[in-house]
Amino acid sequence: MRYIFSVIIILFAFKQSHSQTLPPRSPCLTDKVYRQFDFWIGNWEAFNLKGMKAGDSKISLILDSCIILEEWTSVPARGGFAYTGKSFNTYNASTRQWQQNWVDNAGGSTNYSFGKYDSMKIIFQTDPVQFSKDSIVISKLTFFNLGPDKVRQLGENSLDNGQTWLTQYDLEYRRKK
Repeated sequence: MRYIFSVIIILFAFKQSHSQTLPPRSPCLTDKVYRQFDFWIGNWEAFNLKGMKAGDSKISLILDSCIILEEWTSVPARGGFAYTGKSFNTYNASTRQWQQNWVDNAGGSTNYSFGKYDSMKIIFQTDPVQFSKDSIVISKLTFFNLGPDKVRQLGENSLDNGQTWLTQYDLEYRRKK
């Protein structure tokens, strides 16, 4: 009996000391800046400018609401290949920038290290990257909040250090009902 009582006392003391050393709540749950990109959260169908379905995207919050996870699957192309990818989107409190890291099933990856929220949109941009022997490319990705059930995603590249932008894709995301 004495042994059981001692174990209970030790467990109670451990619980008390452990509860006092828990880290504070995640800033992602309390700081509004982390919620600027929440307009993209949900299940979506994406369409190109001709109104043809381009793919599906599931956007969710993970890791104590610090990361917005994208899971993209394209409409299968001829031959049955479906382009898939994931992105991790987060606000970096140290740099005060939004960031996105994209990876896909074609061996690609893109790191958008600069991002800002401005007037109902998030604009991401990469560092300049050597595209070929003679050219450097900067990629830009803009998400426009068009209301509770619609988001526009515009992907652009520049070969002249951001002076002009060439559209790579322009998608309208429609929330699945």
